[in-house]
Amino acid sequence: MQKVLIFTLLITALSLGAESFRVPREAEEEEQATVTTVLDTLRSYYDQSVNTASSYYDSLKDLKLEEKAKNLYDETTQAVRTYAGIFQDQLYHMIYPDNH
Repeated sequence: MQKVLIFTLLITALSLGAESFRVPREAEEEEQATVTTVLDTLRSYYDQSVNTASSYYDSLKDLKLEEKAKNLYDETTQAVRTYAGIFQDQLYHMIYPDNH
């Protein structure tokens, strides 16, 4: 019985110093490194997409599309009002012809 107990204690002492106990630490470090790599990659993709969108916005802002759209709307509205007035006048004269 003593021999089994001494043998068990010896095996336990040897196993504590063995390299096999370092494997889980390395595995945890590898997992953390993998997670860090994935997060860094995702972060770089996010930063790149934000920078691309900002550059597109700046280039569109430089084209002054908002001002051009406003001018187009104003010109179109003015033309539609003119032709609507002409149409209304023609319709009025068709319904109520002058008897002069």
